Amino acid sequence: MKKNILIVDDSALMRRVMCDIINASSGFQVTDVCRDGLEAYEKLRVKKYDAVLLDINMPQMDGLQLLEKLKQENIKATVIIVSSLSTKDAKVTLLAIERGAIDFVTKPENIIEAKGEEFRVRILQVLDGVCNPPMISARAKQGKTQATERILPKKPMNQGDKLVALACSTGGPKALQQVIPFLDPDMDAPMLVVQHMPAGFTKSMSERLNEISSIKVREAQDGDLLEKGVVYVAPGGKHLRIRRTTSGKHQVALGDEAPIGGLKPCADVMFESLKECSFGQVTCVVLTGMGSDGTKGITSLSHQVSLHVIAQNADSCVVYGMPKAIAEAGLTDEVVPLDQVAKSILKNVGVSKNGRKSIS
Repeated sequence: MKKNILIVDDSALMRRVMCDIINASSGFQVTDVCRDGLEAYEKLRVKKYDAVLLDINMPQMDGLQLLEKLKQENIKATVIIVSSLSTKDAKVTLLAIERGAIDFVTKPENIIEAKGEEFRVRILQVLDGVCNPPMISARAKQGKTQATERILPKKPMNQGDKLVALACSTGGPKALQQVIPFLDPDMDAPMLVVQHMPAGFTKSMSERLNEISSIKVREAQDGDLLEKGVVYVAPGGKHLRIRRTTSGKHQVALGDEAPIGGLKPCADVMFESLKECSFGQVTCVVLTGMGSDGTKGITSLSHQVSLHVIAQNADSCVVYGMPKAIAEAGLTDEVVPLDQVAKSILKNVGVSKNGRKSIS
């Protein structure tokens, strides 16, 4: 049975383009279209949809106002924002995610792009991810790595040389707001974050996370030297690697190579780069997202470094794809709900205060 989709956009052209994309697919159909948030509100009061594609800037009631109204009246809806790519729109899109939207698709700048393959694939990919959750195997539910499956690290574990490396995708911006603000500013490790987002959005996301967190958060820049208690977010449109300098410090290196599997930044690139570093222990964290990005990189890294792998559990994921792939590969040491991820990170890497490492 096809999934029912509601489209909300004040542009007749965009409504038609999205209808054509969705109705031509085998798994989805557009049940209703609305020209603004007020029309959509009246629909959502009485009818359920498998997903809603929502524009932000509309007359009468815009996308943000609709999300706030749905939240106030406890009307459940799976909302995907279709937004422009400007810096201003990036901030508004992230605010929409805070108000309940679960993901976004960047709106094409012209009719040629709107009718192009990239937009079509992205729309259907996101709908498939949020509407068709994968089956969970017994192995993934168990969330434990068998001792015989983990290759012993070649490097000795160094308690004073740690790193946290996190990857997420669909549902990630909202998930990060339930993790990073709960980290201690004296966390005894730097932290890297790869969130699949376009250029422009990661800067706004980093700034927002920094505003609501006691730990420092910033979009990574080429040449940054890693500091404990700082979160470095990979810029959209760049691959992030970590290099060891001649003085033994660790430095951010941003690359402009082609996307890998359509992803840029790619978590596998980040994880694999850590093999050449001197970290004695890396805490790998994999949160909600489609696909399997991170699995290959963590597998490769496990041959070189002592790892502790934390995966978000299925029930708290928007899309249980990336954490599922990690669990299926037998790499996880912990499978925890989203609200326990920060606690698990801190328990593993510790907190440094007055020269002493401690966990409260």
